[in-house]
Amino acid sequence: MASQYKDTSQAVDVHAQGRAEDEEEIHPSDLEVNFSDIAKQFSLLGWIGFGGPAAHIGLFQKRLVEKLRWVTSGVFMELFALAQCLPGPTSTQVSFAMGTVRQGTFGGLLSGALFQAPGAIMMTCVGIAAAHTLTNPPPYLRAIIAGLSAISVAMIASAAKGLLTKMCGTNLLALIATFSAAAAVFCNPPWLFPALIVGGGITTIIHNFMLPENKRTGAGAAPPPRPQATSSVEAPLLEGAPRDDGLKSLGVSMSVGAVLASLWLVVLIAVTVLSNTTTYDHRKDATLLDLFNVFYRCGSLVYGGGQVVLPILMNDLVKYECVEGRVPECQEDPVNSWMTAEQFYAGLGIVQAMPGPLFNFSAYLGALFASKFGYPLVLGSAVAWLGLFGPGVALMFAAMPYWTHVRRFPLYRYALPGLNAAGVGLILSSVFKMTISIYGLSPFPTTTLCLGLCAFTAVDTMKVFEPVVVLGGIGLGLAACLAAYAAKLS
Repeated sequence: MASQYKDTSQAVDVHAQGRAEDEEEIHPSDLEVNFSDIAKQFSLLGWIGFGGPAAHIGLFQKRLVEKLRWVTSGVFMELFALAQCLPGPTSTQVSFAMGTVRQGTFGGLLSGALFQAPGAIMMTCVGIAAAHTLTNPPPYLRAIIAGLSAISVAMIASAAKGLLTKMCGTNLLALIATFSAAAAVFCNPPWLFPALIVGGGITTIIHNFMLPENKRTGAGAAPPPRPQATSSVEAPLLEGAPRDDGLKSLGVSMSVGAVLASLWLVVLIAVTVLSNTTTYDHRKDATLLDLFNVFYRCGSLVYGGGQVVLPILMNDLVKYECVEGRVPECQEDPVNSWMTAEQFYAGLGIVQAMPGPLFNFSAYLGALFASKFGYPLVLGSAVAWLGLFGPGVALMFAAMPYWTHVRRFPLYRYALPGLNAAGVGLILSSVFKMTISIYGLSPFPTTTLCLGLCAFTAVDTMKVFEPVVVLGGIGLGLAACLAAYAAKLS
C-alpha cells in the first residue's frame, strides 16, 4: 500500500524532459562518492525534507540523480520500485538505499540516519515537553491543540483524496477501499487492519487470475500505480548490466540478507508471543516490551508508511468506552489508554511541520508512554522509534541483493494494487474517526471544524507550505480562545 505516498511516480518524473541528454554529459560511473559526500548531502536533505514522502522522493531525484549523478534515473526507479514492494516508509527506505549503492552497507546506514535524525530529535524534544505540559493542559494550550488537531486531520484528508484519485481508479479498487474504510469505522479489533490489508492483496490477485493473461496488468485491470517506472523495473539494470550505472554495491550478501529477513520474522513472532503470554495487565501496567510490540508490529505489517499507520497506532494507544445508541457516545478510557487523544493529535499536527518522514511521530509517542509508566523519556522515544523504523529498514537491506530475482514474480504486481487500495481505505476511515474525536475534544468544536475546512483548501488546492499552515492553525486556535474569553467577560 502506498503511503501518502507510495505512489509517487509523478514526483520523480517532474524533471524528465532533457534528462537523457544530461546523462550523456556526466555519467555516474565517472563520479567517486565517498562517505563525506554522503554525510554532506544527507545532512542537508534531513533539514529541508518537508512535504511528505512524495516531496522526499522528488527531492532525491532532483538533487542526487539529476544534479549530482550518483546513479542513473533507471537505477533510481529500481530502488524506488523495491521500496514500493516492502512494508515501511518509502522515502526512508530509498534514503538508506542511495547511500548503500555508492558506499555499501555503512554508506546506507550513514545516509539513512542523517536523513531521519533532525525530525527524530525534534519530535523527541517535543514529546518530552508534551509529557509535562499536555497531561492537564490550561485553556490556551487546549486551544493550540484544537488548532493543531484540525490542521492534522485536514492534511490527512488531503492525502486520502490524492490517494483515492491515484490508487483507486477502477471499480474493484474503489470497492476495496470503501469496504476497508467502512469496516475500520464500524469496528476495530487488533487483527482487523492487517486482515483488511492482506484481503485487499488477495482480492486483486484473484481478480487478475480471472482475467485473460494478456490483460493481467497487476492493477485490477487498471494501469499500475507506477506507470513510468515499469520499463525501468523490467529492464535488466542490475543483472547482467555493465557496471557503469552508478551501482557500487547492493549492500549485504544474499546470505546476510536471508539472515536479516529471518531475524525480522523471529523478532516479530517473539515479541508478539511474549506480549500475549505474560500475566500482567498489558494496558494498565504496560512495559517497554508492550510499546515495542505495538510499533514493531505496525512497522512490519503496514504498506504505505505514516498516513496508513496513524489509525492503527491511534487504535492501540488511545482506548475508548462506547455506549451504543442511535448515535454511539464514546469517551476516552483513561485507565487503558497509554496517552490522551489531545496528546496524540497535538503531536500529529506538529510532526507534519517537521522535516523528515512522518514515522518520526513515533519518537514523540514513545516519550509520552515513558512519562506515564515511569521510564526514562529518551528511552521510550528510542524504543518506539526503533520499533517503527526497524522492520522497513532491515527488510530493505535484506531485499536489495535479492531484488533482481524477486521483481520477476507476478504475484507482487498483482497484490500491490489491492494492498494500496485497502491502505487508502484505512486512511479514509481515520479522517472520519478523527474528525468526530476532535469535535468532542475541542473547547470550540464548530470553530475547529471550520478551521479544518480552511486548512484543507490551503493544503490541497492552494498548496501552501505545510509549516505555514500549521503555524496558522496555532494562531487561529489562540484567536478562538481569546474570542471565547472576551465573550465571557462581556
